[in-house]
Amino acid sequence: MKTMKTPKLSRMAEIVAVRMDGEEGEEVSRTMDLSFSSEEPYQRFFGFEVLDHSAESVRMDFISGGSAPLLLDHDTGQQIGVVEMAEIGSDRRGQATVRFGRSALANEVFQDVQDGIRKNVSVGYSVNEMECEEKDREGVESFRVTDWTPLEVSIVSVPADASVGIGRDSEAEYETIVKKEKTMSEENQVPASPVKAEPAVDVAKLQHDAIATERSRVADIQSLASRHNKGDLGQEAIKNGATIDQFKGILLENMGETAPLSKPSDLNLDENEKREYSLLRAVRAKVTGDWKGAEFEKECSDEIAQRTGKTARGFFLPSDLDGWNKRDLTIGTATAGGNLKGTDHLGGSFIDALRDRLVVKQLGARVMSGLQGDVAIPALNAKTGAYWVAEDGAPTEGAPTFRQVTMAPKTVGAYVDMSRKLMIQSDPSVEGIVRSDILSQIAVAIDGVAIEGGGSNEPTGITQTSGIGSVAMGTNGLAPNWASVVQLVREVEIDNADVGSLAFLMNPQTKAKMANTARVASTDSQMILNQPWNDLYGYNMAVSNLVPSDLTKGSSSGVCSAMIFGNFNDLMIGEWGVVDVNIDDKSLSTTGQVRLVAFMDVDVAVRHAQSFSAVLDYLTT
Repeated sequence: MKTMKTPKLSRMAEIVAVRMDGEEGEEVSRTMDLSFSSEEPYQRFFGFEVLDHSAESVRMDFISGGSAPLLLDHDTGQQIGVVEMAEIGSDRRGQATVRFGRSALANEVFQDVQDGIRKNVSVGYSVNEMECEEKDREGVESFRVTDWTPLEVSIVSVPADASVGIGRDSEAEYETIVKKEKTMSEENQVPASPVKAEPAVDVAKLQHDAIATERSRVADIQSLASRHNKGDLGQEAIKNGATIDQFKGILLENMGETAPLSKPSDLNLDENEKREYSLLRAVRAKVTGDWKGAEFEKECSDEIAQRTGKTARGFFLPSDLDGWNKRDLTIGTATAGGNLKGTDHLGGSFIDALRDRLVVKQLGARVMSGLQGDVAIPALNAKTGAYWVAEDGAPTEGAPTFRQVTMAPKTVGAYVDMSRKLMIQSDPSVEGIVRSDILSQIAVAIDGVAIEGGGSNEPTGITQTSGIGSVAMGTNGLAPNWASVVQLVREVEIDNADVGSLAFLMNPQTKAKMANTARVASTDSQMILNQPWNDLYGYNMAVSNLVPSDLTKGSSSGVCSAMIFGNFNDLMIGEWGVVDVNIDDKSLSTTGQVRLVAFMDVDVAVRHAQSFSAVLDYLTT
């Protein structure tokens, strides 16, 4: 007896039938039956393989549990449905009933199956134990797999073989026990079947690639876990064979109600180092290509690049500097930079612009920085049903359903134009002014899309998320009233989502209207909002001009305000990398100006739509 390392394998079968239930005009069932495995021999890198289909040989717990995935081409990032039922039939073949999801990809594949375009099915499985039966077929050993576990079913374009199936959808290796030299009696031998020839496999290369992939997976998870002080989660994810994208989802789920984690760009600079850092030195060095005299700034950028594993467009800016907008700064025009010229003025008393208040992170939004690939978080969509039954009665099936919350980077940018003289003559305080201005504007943009969003190239914010509770005031909108406040909370409570960091979020117009509107009757001394003006209906509240006040309802065009209630812990903000400053010295070269362009990649997602409710048609004038 010996053991060998085997990756997850796959083999091909065919779709049996697609159910077309439903009368004309009704929706067609999204369920189909298929055969996913048989005892037909397949050639692997270790010899011919026969999957034994006796009841004691197949571990059916996972594949028959109602939660095994239906994938496209064995890609765990492309789940298109779920395996609802699986069993070993009397014909010693694996049979399954699968149901397609409703995503765009699932709809596309389902239509191809209905049209007869996609006909091939492949099953992914792990081998736990097999027996060496004989040496025939030109001296090639034959193995009967006596203990194996089906893991997933895939719709595939090309029938699976050893070279395609090995390592396609799992980086994990399995310990397989091989029992040698066991000869089967004549009556127990499997009748000869046509053997599907497969291309030769370079075993050494496969093993080398598998080891390299596994090392990379472990290193990536350990690095991300270390940055977020989640070493225990990292070790568990490595042990369970999680991919780096799956681990990102695990991290997001375990963020809890804690403060945002430190960013890779937070270099923990002390006060002297903050004063030493010069944005303008870095700009000049980038423009000239000579970093002499700007070694500290380059060191900071290089350290951030090493932490994030990314290359800067220009250079990375440390996030622990004091602050960063889009504003053209020049010496010639006083209001555009001339007032910052090196004269005897009070640079430390610079009067900043008035800005929208940032609120979503303060209200408890989860922030995850240092992301690299897309993030997919598995989530339970519908709970398993439980039923009371009579004696000897059987409960009704109440299988759970699943979904994914996905996040992918979307880019927000801001820029500032700076003249050559400004960079040479400006007071040192311009450093902090420019940094603070740009970073503040990026932060405002992120807060804005987290609240509303949904526009071109924007993440989808709370008010645009499908499925949140909706409280409508009237055909053309109405003024705020106490009933609508109560209804907003009710929408969240009836979905069992009234947990976590619950709060109201409104704009100043709504706040003022509520403070001037009687709660019940016109003679009521109690207003909807009362002193000390910081809570409503027993919950915290926040005010920001980023909450829209230009919405339309019926004939009320562009004058309606929104108000949100919900658990802000269920609002997630993902950050890919850090603020990346690019230097454009070409566009304005004729005037000697340099354009600083700052980029940041972020996305916003809501974990549970039921955690939020909103009014979108308050009249506040």
